[in-house]
Amino acid sequence: MGVSLFDTIKKTVLVPPHPAGIPFIGGGLVATLVLFLVADFLGILALTFTLFCLYFFRDPDRVVPQKDSLVLSGGDGVISHIVDNVSLPKELECDDEEKYMRISTFLSVLDVHVNRLPVSGKIIKKVYTPGKFLNADLDKASEDNERCAYLIETPTGKKICVVQIAGLIARRILNDAKEGDEAVAGARFGIIRFGSRVDVYIPQGEAAPLVVVGQRSIGGETVLADFENTSDSRTGLVL
Repeated sequence: MGVSLFDTIKKTVLVPPHPAGIPFIGGGLVATLVLFLVADFLGILALTFTLFCLYFFRDPDRVVPQKDSLVLSGGDGVISHIVDNVSLPKELECDDEEKYMRISTFLSVLDVHVNRLPVSGKIIKKVYTPGKFLNADLDKASEDNERCAYLIETPTGKKICVVQIAGLIARRILNDAKEGDEAVAGARFGIIRFGSRVDVYIPQGEAAPLVVVGQRSIGGETVLADFENTSDSRTGLVL
């Protein structure tokens, strides 16, 4: 059966917003109605803002790959950094000196900003850290910016970290996952408002990255790494 035009529009345009966007969308609608009574130009500006918020806070469903060895992307955007031999974020205060590979995804204001868990397991630590609001595309944003880090232990004992990082425009990190919660790979766990970044830390040497810098990723769908694949890292070609 072919896909109808309505189905296409429904999947790409008529996407329900994340609850965090309701105050912005509702406020924009009220402002639009009031400002149209004052001046058409002001009403159009308010309507434009409302439509942007409706687009920004969209929360589409995702088809999550089902395999225990996979590490999934935590957000939509562009793979901005793949860095080897780094430590976990200092705020997690881990005793072990194990090194990790960090894969960073930069989310522009046009990307879906709902964040998703990269693996299944148990959330054993959650730490919020106040900080600066540097451009999230900068490598030092991992240490300097406002962020919230989660450490997840998988059923096989591997520790995976996912970090929400606020960006140049973002001023609020929202999440509802807590220490002790069961994590489900691909499940929604939070949102960052207006431009941000998501870092995923994977134990060094236990999986090769299946993405390359510059590649676009989809939260909950794109596979960052597979613990059953320890071959050489991939390379990319711009065509």
